[in-house]
Amino acid sequence: MDDAREHVPGGLPLEVFDPAPVGVAVTSGPDHRIVYTNLAYRATFGERPLGRPIREAFGELLQQEYFDLFDQVLATGKPVSVAEAPVSLFYPGTGREERFLSFSLSRFDQGEPGVLAVAVDVTEQVLAARQAGDVAETRRRALRRFQSLVRLTAEIVWVTGPRGGPIEPSPGWERVTGQRWEEFRGRGWMQALHPEDREPTVRSWNEALRLARPWRHVYRLHTVDGGYRHFEVHAAPVYEGGRVVEWVGTCTDVEQRWQRQRRRELLGRAAAATAEHTELREMLGALADVLVPELADGCGVHLLPDFAERPEGAPVFTRRIAAAARPGLPSRLPFGEEWFAADSGFVRAVRRRRPLRRAFPRGKPPAGLLPASTVRWLTEADANSVVLLPVIVDGAPAAVVTASTSAGRPPMSWDDVALIGQMFDHAHDALSSALRFQRNQRISLALQHSLLADPPEVPGLDIVARYQASPLAADVGGDWYDSFVLRDGAIALVIGDVAGHDLAAAVGMSRLRNMLRGLAVDRDEPPGDILRRLNIAMDTLTPDSTATCVMARVEEAGPGGWRLVYAAAGHPPPLLVTSDGDARLLAEAVNPLLGLVVEDAYVSAVEPLPPSSTLFLYTDGLVERPRENLDRGLDRLIRRAAALATASLPDFCDGILTGLPTTGTDDIAVIALRLPAADRPPPGTSAARLAACT
Repeated sequence: MDDAREHVPGGLPLEVFDPAPVGVAVTSGPDHRIVYTNLAYRATFGERPLGRPIREAFGELLQQEYFDLFDQVLATGKPVSVAEAPVSLFYPGTGREERFLSFSLSRFDQGEPGVLAVAVDVTEQVLAARQAGDVAETRRRALRRFQSLVRLTAEIVWVTGPRGGPIEPSPGWERVTGQRWEEFRGRGWMQALHPEDREPTVRSWNEALRLARPWRHVYRLHTVDGGYRHFEVHAAPVYEGGRVVEWVGTCTDVEQRWQRQRRRELLGRAAAATAEHTELREMLGALADVLVPELADGCGVHLLPDFAERPEGAPVFTRRIAAAARPGLPSRLPFGEEWFAADSGFVRAVRRRRPLRRAFPRGKPPAGLLPASTVRWLTEADANSVVLLPVIVDGAPAAVVTASTSAGRPPMSWDDVALIGQMFDHAHDALSSALRFQRNQRISLALQHSLLADPPEVPGLDIVARYQASPLAADVGGDWYDSFVLRDGAIALVIGDVAGHDLAAAVGMSRLRNMLRGLAVDRDEPPGDILRRLNIAMDTLTPDSTATCVMARVEEAGPGGWRLVYAAAGHPPPLLVTSDGDARLLAEAVNPLLGLVVEDAYVSAVEPLPPSSTLFLYTDGLVERPRENLDRGLDRLIRRAAALATASLPDFCDGILTGLPTTGTDDIAVIALRLPAADRPPPGTSAARLAACT
């Protein structure tokens, strides 16, 4: 400072600027020699030698236009101010830094004219302002992006208070639902939701409010076009000072996505339903349960057993074998059969092979189009629409699906109808197999019954026979029964089983039955002898087949008495049940299986038959179960027969068939004979013949 004072024009005491918080410098003369710098100036610009022109002292720091300002101020005497001028300064230890200075220049006229320069380092303020500006711009840009994103991805944006009630109008909500602000505010927005979605939506929304967590939910909104569409709602809380001040939410139409997802789910469930069942009734019932209540409120499936074979003008027969109804509606329709005239709307719709969709006033379904029982159900269920969908299997109408909606639910759309069609199309192969199975089983059963003769009517004796086909086998089996009157008046009862479940078994059974009849009437001999001759005949005529058989001969044994002569060839033993409930197996005449070459004679056994007793013959499907000893099945039969000893003979047979656990994989044949009571005359007496005539 001593050197500086030596060059101060006019002896100005410049030391007064030493404590100033801003940088101060003084130059003198037209070449602007530096005559003074204070501490703050030197801290900013570094040590600069006094007496040197400013262009030499600061040439590496300042641009030329800054030096020109010194010339301008000195020449005109007008002060100049520059704000936030960028300057590149070099500092020992840290290197070069970019700084920002605000400075003013004014003419200094005491002594030789010069310039007084005052400079302030505003780098921190500039950088802070720039950072704040950057943050603000980032926020503005993010807001613009958010707004653009919302406009692109959401049809509706809404804002609620912290308790969940709307606090400002939502143009998007009004555009989609038609609700004005007066209807939308408060809890009015709930009225735009589907009635079934209101309670779960409010419950979910309240939970999100309670936990102050983002909310995601899907509900159906009633739109201005009168229908409902699925919307996905997203909402998030807005915080200020650590508390929620409002919620912002969006609603996006996801109807198409929801429909695609529902389609995948329903088709998957339909595929699972057809895969889990092989019996046609169960399979179609499972498909009906998939339709209700997802697509419809009620559903029925009607088979067309012989539609392809019926002439053009003939009436059409249908059989309802599956039905489903939504809870709260009348009970689902019972199974049944109906006929339709050839010119009825139902038959015309089936022949067109296209789905038919009808909407109608609630509870007033159209007549002539649907089965009468379906019309009654639709009326009781307050239905408003019905779909009739022919199901085409192997190129021909095989069934008809009727699906309906009821009050409170809009009619099914054509998209729903198409989805139902796809469900049954995807099940085509399974339905084809099930229908083929049912058709074969029906034909096989008819063939089986044609080969089984009705028991003869014998005065004084009751004879009942039953045949139960396996529900799991499509082909006819080899089980058979027979009964006939021999030449001497005795009654022959026969039960047997030819190995196999196919047409060959049925043919073999028919041959065996006819051969046995011929051998039985050829000569009077015990059943064992007849079975031995039958075995010899089989060895010659059907050498590759085997069979089991029981032959029983029921004959008079003196006045009022009866006896049984029987023989069994590889077959479960006969069962004798007395009227007082004593039941036992008759196993005294056991012989080898038919079809085996044996040299020994077949044995017969004789058993007295008490009055009112029952002789029961059966095939092994009644008592055999996999991985179980046969004795357990026989014990169950004995106990069940004893409990039914006093039942009528038809009830006795039916009670055994329905009361014993069976595998369902084998046919079952039974034949039973009930002896007269002790006070009834035997059938061979004149009194018996007179009773038969009257």
